[in-house]
Amino acid sequence: MEIRKLLFVTKFEKLGFDALQSLLNLRDVSLNHIVFQNVIERDKVSMRRGTGFQKEEAIRLKERANIRFIGWAEHLFEQGMEVGVYIVIGKLVPEVIKATQKEAADLIVIGRSHKGVLEQLYQGSDVTDLLRRTAVPVLVYKHLSEDSIHLKNPFERPLLATDWSPASLKAIEYLKPLKKVVQQIDVIHVVDEKELKGTSAMDIQKTRKETRRKLDALCDIFEKEGIAARPHVYVGETDEEIEKAARECQATMVVLGSSGKTSWVERWLGSTPQTIAENSVFPTLLVPPEKQ
Repeated sequence: MEIRKLLFVTKFEKLGFDALQSLLNLRDVSLNHIVFQNVIERDKVSMRRGTGFQKEEAIRLKERANIRFIGWAEHLFEQGMEVGVYIVIGKLVPEVIKATQKEAADLIVIGRSHKGVLEQLYQGSDVTDLLRRTAVPVLVYKHLSEDSIHLKNPFERPLLATDWSPASLKAIEYLKPLKKVVQQIDVIHVVDEKELKGTSAMDIQKTRKETRRKLDALCDIFEKEGIAARPHVYVGETDEEIEKAARECQATMVVLGSSGKTSWVERWLGSTPQTIAENSVFPTLLVPPEKQ
């Protein structure tokens, strides 16, 4: 799985050209085409004026986005990159899906969801909605948020959190061709305390050893590709332990397979990928399972 074409979805406020520049070392593996997208949502335009849809305001926003993208494109042209642009009025997720399919993008880069807590509860987040409708990995970037990790190369030291799901295995295949930009991969599995077998120290160590053996096998896959990899076993709440591991391993990105939960369950009970994508200070690469 090569990353040849990247769809960069931005509203400019918290995801700018510096974030894109940090991803340009992907050219060392296969990246040669950037597609910019700015989606002007009708309800947001209406809210700015407090009335119905404002055509003049939408035109102004489109031209403003066009000016920004022209400047960005000039920089990329100088570096020999191909560039495409979509500035559209509509709903964010359907428009991103449309552009992804039309351009056959290999990676979608998007900012953290702008929806509030209640809005996400009843409607779901943009990220989870996107993942349910595409098989293309999504990188949720928090580059300009106040609490984010500022990086020159997010792919340098990814932390891969695995639960042995098909999406987790797909994430391995997605990372394997990136040895020219990946310095090291830390592979972790978080064991729920409820899963610990028995109450004796021997039983608990048996669980740890079984998990470690499976992690060693995954690390061997990366080592054969020329990528250094280290296994780690954590115990506790999955979301908290992944964030802790990312900090302890000095990771530059968290990588997870996306949840297979239904929309209803995900909204009301949550999911690890959604929680990490929305709350982690680290860029989060979410890899969905193959669509049937």
